[in-house]
Amino acid sequence: MIAALALSFAVIFVAELGDKSQLMAMTFALRYRWWVVLTAILTATTLVHAASVFFGHFLGLSIPTDLLAIVGGLAMIVFGLWTVRGDELDDDESSKAGRIGGSVFLAVMSAFLLAELGDKTMLATITLAADHDWLGVWIGSTIGMVAADALAIVVGRVLGRHLPERTIALGAAVLFFAFGIWLIVDGLIGASALVTAATLVAVVLIVAVGVWWIVATNRRRSRLRLSRAESMGATGMAGPTAGGVATSEKNDQGATPPTPQTELPIDRSGMVG
Repeated sequence: MIAALALSFAVIFVAELGDKSQLMAMTFALRYRWWVVLTAILTATTLVHAASVFFGHFLGLSIPTDLLAIVGGLAMIVFGLWTVRGDELDDDESSKAGRIGGSVFLAVMSAFLLAELGDKTMLATITLAADHDWLGVWIGSTIGMVAADALAIVVGRVLGRHLPERTIALGAAVLFFAFGIWLIVDGLIGASALVTAATLVAVVLIVAVGVWWIVATNRRRSRLRLSRAESMGATGMAGPTAGGVATSEKNDQGATPPTPQTELPIDRSGMVG
């Protein structure tokens, strides 16, 4: 078991370096809390590699992954559009801020589940499980992948401290779009014309709806900012007026008593003390 664990750790860690999953981990770390991202990655990796070990060791089978790759690519495009839209909260959305961590966890976990199905690390785990101790392969492959993605998260957090938030958002969106195209192209290799056409239609629909969503959101936020600015301006105008009324009423009641002056002590010689 120890030998299988060590071998699986080394193989998966090296295979994950520079892989799209590691780049995804860095991208998510630019936008969200590192511990939420890492926990989601750990959960997704545990599930995917458990399935890989099951297929490789107990069934000795592989699963078709073209459709899963296409679905994962479409999900990446959705994440890219969501990132361009931004996560700014208005007054109504602020009350829901406590639930953001859970939604991010589910989003990251789903993204990694879809991205890892059919990825080379999954195929490597299936291959290792076919000839080695299944428990050692499961533990070693899971730790190896999480360690590689944790390294990417550290890099993402360091970059996040030195880059403007909007730059990070746009960069993350570009990476998500790139991941989506990458997965879709992988899934369409050798696919039928019907599958290719359906995928292209789905991409066009997702992009069209996403652009409309972004434009509508920006317009709503612009109106909200304008309304807040007008409200603050009205409050600023009312403040001095109210103060002036209070002052005039006070003056009508009588003059303000003069401020008492402090007398300087004078000694007997007439010199100021």
